[in-house]
Amino acid sequence: MSVTASESTVDPAAGPAERPGTFAARGPWTLGADRELAWQHRIDLRRAVARRRVPELTEPGRFPPGPRVLRVARKLALAVLGWRLFGRRRGRAASRADLAHRLRRAADSLGPTYIKLGQIISSGEGIFPPELVAEFRKCRDQVPAEPFDVVERVVREELGCPVSEVFAELDRVPLAAASIAQVHRAVLREGPDGARGPVEVVVKVQRPSVARLVVEDLRAMSWLAPFLVGRIPVASLANPPALVEVFAQTIVEELDFRLEAQNMLDVAESFDRLGQTSFVVPRPHPELVTRRLLVMERLSGFDFDAVDDITAAGIDTHQLVRSGMIGFLEGAMMHGVFHGDLHGGNLFVQRDGKTALLDFGIVGRLSEPRRVAFLRLLMSSTMNDVRGQLAAIRDLGALPPDTDLEAVIAELGLDAPPIDPTTLSRDELVAEVNRVVKALLGYGARMPKELMLFAKNMVFLDAAIANLAPDVDLLAEITHLAMYFAQTHGAEIAAALGVDPGSYRVDLSAVKGSFGVDDTVDALTYRQLQERRQLIRKRLSRRH
Repeated sequence: MSVTASESTVDPAAGPAERPGTFAARGPWTLGADRELAWQHRIDLRRAVARRRVPELTEPGRFPPGPRVLRVARKLALAVLGWRLFGRRRGRAASRADLAHRLRRAADSLGPTYIKLGQIISSGEGIFPPELVAEFRKCRDQVPAEPFDVVERVVREELGCPVSEVFAELDRVPLAAASIAQVHRAVLREGPDGARGPVEVVVKVQRPSVARLVVEDLRAMSWLAPFLVGRIPVASLANPPALVEVFAQTIVEELDFRLEAQNMLDVAESFDRLGQTSFVVPRPHPELVTRRLLVMERLSGFDFDAVDDITAAGIDTHQLVRSGMIGFLEGAMMHGVFHGDLHGGNLFVQRDGKTALLDFGIVGRLSEPRRVAFLRLLMSSTMNDVRGQLAAIRDLGALPPDTDLEAVIAELGLDAPPIDPTTLSRDELVAEVNRVVKALLGYGARMPKELMLFAKNMVFLDAAIANLAPDVDLLAEITHLAMYFAQTHGAEIAAALGVDPGSYRVDLSAVKGSFGVDDTVDALTYRQLQERRQLIRKRLSRRH
């Protein structure tokens, strides 16, 4: 959830030394480096317990969880029926927009799990129809809010005292509302450790029934998923039971705001250790964090898509995009931790050009073996090393450990020149995609959580380039990124991968092929890439 607000009230009193982190230079409190925060007690155990719930929640039961399955079926059936009766006969774009609107309203009424699915769809530019993406963007911060008396009750239960004892003000109207929680502006009566107030903050409050509904929905999805394998077009593109498992891994940790507060500290510390100065993470309150309540520092800035306001403030949008790409990749590659839900509602640009990151409910965490595999994947991609990329994907958990990589390369033709999509008809392109997907599923392919989050973030960054820097040379940027990591972290990367640092060479042949251009092209702006994509869509439409 994003909050565009005024600067935080600053406590002028000098506090204890603050733990390492990428925070605003001054804040309403410090996070002492010499003591465990109240809500950090047994935090690693809490995370482990949340993860251990996933197999239980995704184990298909012998019998369907009746009431919830029936309600879901009824809502979706009514949405499709309404579209068939009133929207289907409109023009093609209007018809799809009508169906998208009805599906989004059904998701809203079905609650947090389906709203969260809508949020994932909203980040799928280029994957889902544009009308569906545009409609489901409303699931980010236009979800119906809980009544204020419900919010007040949750806050009171979590604090264990009347709301007025802690907050001098708590706005009745939320700043934003999403699937798991909503956020309200508030003013503390006093700062931490009795420091004089008032202190303006943001309060994130969990919806009271969300934990129960998520459990019910995951069990319903897990029961239905095996029946969807190969039966509907969407399901044929992936392994539905595996997708449900990944979705469960993503959402169960969001239900405990203590884990989110720790995510904020961990990402901030990672940026600090990397010397990253282009980002700001809001400070969580040292005491006012519970399972369903998160009080945090309030920051300010421009909406991330407010290009005119950003440029008018003298901020270099090209540098903004470049810093975002480096920061996202660097945390994952070097420390195995990264913000897992980048979208325009979760970040904004401050007047000093720094990017403020919000909503840390979803964070990617790579174990050391998977971090090394992620390193190998990215470095192999810039070296056009197909076998290295496939081995990395296997080690990330996307393929079974005993997969015959040479057989996969041969069957999928990965060592052949890339196919130019402009030379294929729509039916040929679909057939080629289905062939690749069917072959991968035959090898036991699946989408690990971290790889899914990475891919989703890359889709967002792709859109950010289109919005903020459409004339940037993509090939030059990829080369710059590769050389940045080679120069800044080359020795560490080489040691982790067991390679000679001097053997690294950038080869963009495969990258150019993925863009649909030949190896003679030396420069390609995002604007030119978009024109090429539109040309491909137009040709496919004509042939269809």
